[in-house]
Amino acid sequence: MAAAALSKVLEHTNVDIALVESPDIGTIGVGEATIPPIIEMNRLLGLEENAFVRATRATFKLGIAFENWGAIGERYMHPFGRYGGDIGTLDFHHYWRRLRAIDPQAAGDIADYSLPIAAAGNNKFQRPDPSPRNVLSNIAYAFHFDAGLYAGLLRREAEARGVRRHERRIDDVRLREDGHVAALLLHGGGALKADFFIDCSGFRGLLIEGALKTGYEDWSHWLPCDRAMAVASQRAGPLPPYTRSTARSAGWQWRIPLQHRTGNGYVYHSGSISDDEAAATLLANLDGAPLGDPKPLRFTTGVRRKFWNRNVLALGLAAGFMEPLESTSIHLVQAGLSKLFNLFPDRSFAQADIDLYNRTFREDWERIRDFLILHYHATRRDDSPLWDHVRTMAVPDALQEKIALFESRGRIFRMSDELFAESSWLAVLEGQGVRARSHDPLAEAMPEDVLRTKLARLRAVIARGADAMPMHSRFIADHCAHDGPVPAAASGPIVSTRVR
Repeated sequence: MAAAALSKVLEHTNVDIALVESPDIGTIGVGEATIPPIIEMNRLLGLEENAFVRATRATFKLGIAFENWGAIGERYMHPFGRYGGDIGTLDFHHYWRRLRAIDPQAAGDIADYSLPIAAAGNNKFQRPDPSPRNVLSNIAYAFHFDAGLYAGLLRREAEARGVRRHERRIDDVRLREDGHVAALLLHGGGALKADFFIDCSGFRGLLIEGALKTGYEDWSHWLPCDRAMAVASQRAGPLPPYTRSTARSAGWQWRIPLQHRTGNGYVYHSGSISDDEAAATLLANLDGAPLGDPKPLRFTTGVRRKFWNRNVLALGLAAGFMEPLESTSIHLVQAGLSKLFNLFPDRSFAQADIDLYNRTFREDWERIRDFLILHYHATRRDDSPLWDHVRTMAVPDALQEKIALFESRGRIFRMSDELFAESSWLAVLEGQGVRARSHDPLAEAMPEDVLRTKLARLRAVIARGADAMPMHSRFIADHCAHDGPVPAAASGPIVSTRVR
């Protein structure tokens, strides 16, 4: 992604871009589910959407279904897109909350006012209508795709724009007298010099940590899961347009439907279950036959103390890791690149630019971290030591403030440009049983009879809109079904840039 995006943005400049990767070093393919901003990245890269879906064997994603998170047996969905509509000066959910206090049956559930939830519940999908007057404009979507195929697609895009790819292993890193990276020493001889390096070397952090000793901040006291087992399985049953996350006693299990297979994994706390038990649990809860043995992954949730240090920028797992609970891993690569383009350096590497990048990107990571913590903390489960711990633990101050504001009058405030909007926080808070004691008093300004009429009309319009949508599988068959063999895939650990 870094090489492809840089080659596009710098296409008409005098910058050379090289990518170094070793065929002997494997890649981690956990990230197969995305969130809506991926559409912006694909647009930047000039990828036509139907062709992209075909090439990556993708399906569409309207949100994430969470099972057993608030309590065992409960289910809710975090949808992409807003709830309800613009019916007054306040966010829609305040009016819904007021009617629910008066007449719960008339108000219904907040999920009744989400078109993506209604569509996903019946395995339907349609792209949004461009007209804001059409209820179908309330759809937001992302993708499930084969991450290896996506990397291969981006490799072809990057190389077509002049990126030079080196299939070499990096044996050592040479530093300048001022502490900046000067060159990569390649296995078998030779050195690759550059002005700027992007470290995509995974947890190892070959440059950001191995060479520059940047440091890592551990967040596992809030997000204690530290391992995962992943396995692909055969497709079985209907093709759902959503990711499924099922909480289990020692963690949670994901299911990601693709056109040609299903991705599965179990994220767990190693102190609560053994690796063998985790693998057995995963295999016992697949929808289709496994296509191999579960692959283990170990991680420590947290971030580098600096994402950008001297002339090295870390992306992906080299920058940090947060478990794939809300499909943010691929997005954080994209977000890191977007911030880089806003603060792109010259050879002077102005410290003010680097400091701003680190400060604002850390805020992004912290807000996502807090949203993930909410899923664990807002639970009533007490069936295992893991759930007892996360339910009773102290949480970051910013998250505690959000919960307190919501419990008071249902208020949700988005901090600066944080990733998850009010509707996302609402979905998890309501879905996991956190209840507001009252509603915003300004909701009283709408007469009750008007409120009843507006909400009833919205529910009916959303139900009709979902009914009119095609089945997800039919939409793919008509527009973007894959055909032919699966092409080879690749991804790279180090990207370097040099001004000619």
